[in-house]
Amino acid sequence: MAAAGAFSPLSGTLLRRRIPLHHHRRFLYIAAAASEAPAPAPTPSQPPPPARPRGKGYFPKKNEILELTCEGLAFKGKGVCKVDGSSFVLLCDGALPGERLVARVRRLRRGAFAEAAKLKTLSPHHDAVEAPCPLAADCGGCKSQSLAYPAQIHHKYVQVRDLLVNFGKFDPRKLESSDSDAVLKPIVPCDEIFRYRNKMEFSFGTKRWMKREWKEEKEEVSKGEEVETDGYSLGLHAPGFFDKVLHVETCFLHSEPADKVLAVVQGSWTDPALGLTPYDVYKHTGFLKHLMIRTGRNVSTGAPEVMVNFVTSCYKPELLVPLVDRITKISEVVSVVNNVNTSVGNTSVGEQEYTLYGKPTITEMLRGLTFQISANSFFQTNTKQADVLYKLIGDSAGLKGDGSEIVLDLFCGTGTIGLTLARSAKHVYGYEVVPEAIADAQKNAQLNGISNATFVQGDLNKINETFGKEFPKPDIIISDPNRPGMHMKLIKWLLEVKAPRIVYVSCNPATCARDLDYLCHGVEEKGLSGCYELKRVIPVDMFPHTPHIECVCLLELC
Repeated sequence: MAAAGAFSPLSGTLLRRRIPLHHHRRFLYIAAAASEAPAPAPTPSQPPPPARPRGKGYFPKKNEILELTCEGLAFKGKGVCKVDGSSFVLLCDGALPGERLVARVRRLRRGAFAEAAKLKTLSPHHDAVEAPCPLAADCGGCKSQSLAYPAQIHHKYVQVRDLLVNFGKFDPRKLESSDSDAVLKPIVPCDEIFRYRNKMEFSFGTKRWMKREWKEEKEEVSKGEEVETDGYSLGLHAPGFFDKVLHVETCFLHSEPADKVLAVVQGSWTDPALGLTPYDVYKHTGFLKHLMIRTGRNVSTGAPEVMVNFVTSCYKPELLVPLVDRITKISEVVSVVNNVNTSVGNTSVGEQEYTLYGKPTITEMLRGLTFQISANSFFQTNTKQADVLYKLIGDSAGLKGDGSEIVLDLFCGTGTIGLTLARSAKHVYGYEVVPEAIADAQKNAQLNGISNATFVQGDLNKINETFGKEFPKPDIIISDPNRPGMHMKLIKWLLEVKAPRIVYVSCNPATCARDLDYLCHGVEEKGLSGCYELKRVIPVDMFPHTPHIECVCLLELC
């Protein structure tokens, strides 16, 4: 159970109550909006504001079309919008702060808030810039391109702060004190806001989908639709749809060599002479499922290395030969592989993998270490900012450097964090549920000559009373869970083992705030007492133009 905030439709204020963990998702957006400061009361010399047409008790109806004003951004990047004169919150995807817009009410959330679909912009938002990508508003991959980057990171910082206050129950005065002891540090921006991704995955589709522009006819806003056009498609899935693919000619997020590969494939694969067909997710026929492009670096020369991965429904390498011949003319391409996924599912991981050209892996450097990356390896998708992130993790861990300390790396993935700390530690123990990631971690340790790291496959959501007995008590624990955060079993174990320091690395500030609350303030319903003090939270922008935020949090034993 965890404390969370919910809006009262009558007062617009935050209500404190305990809610089950599986209900947290319903409150993620609300927490960010709930911390808005109330408008100052008029002084006696000021006249009262004029009456509004809608009172605070206003409640919209489903499919009602409204004029809204966006007042901020909630977690996951949705606009926090209100109707003039009402405190009722509507969350609208694509709305940005300061924008006035027309939207249709889509879902009502038990009186707490509603979700709306943006139909038309009446007046632009604050800090507006022209988005370089013509698909920025439609594909959903980087929908904040039209918001100036300083404004993007400001709103991300505000989201982290509000979630720490409303979910984590931390004192805002300590979070943002004026001296150097402030717990919440300024957000670390990303130096390169385009071309920063080292991996992109595109899908093949049987139809090309494009979003129809909203029209205004006879003073009424018509309902928007996705329209189907003739021709095959290679691109990104339309937001919320597994079967609709937006055709993408170029992407501003991945590297320029990767863009060259995309251009060659786009210009070749629909040639009737090649006999290539996209996979149909309904009929379960067709050959091409996905195109994955990864970019690394040659560790000797620093030159980019590109891996191209074709995911197909069966193994027919002869069909791919013409494409392979064309893309390997690009000098940066050093690897072409074929993942074969024979299931009706449309995932990009195959049951079998075949190397069609060059080597089966590419390499990358991170914090002075070399990592081999296969088609399905997990690796931070923004390499340069990952280097910044890992330095912050190392600084927060505060290893003495004399080789006397035990580090426990939870949710270690391919071992990147633990291996960067191993040279200053006595021993690193890593735990990860994915066996392939453990195998990659062991290979990376061997590749870098690191012998004081042990990686174990295990599910940290299913630990029992024997967990922790196979290694010494840790001096420092690194926890880097996926978006759902840590399971209560692991929280309980952490509170029992009482390691002197925990560095919590989070890709979801909502579940991060919840887990920090548990570790610092305890869990009353479970009879657990908190035993840590939150010393530092550093937000890091890993993915410009998206709503995603990383946080590095330092906790010390009280």
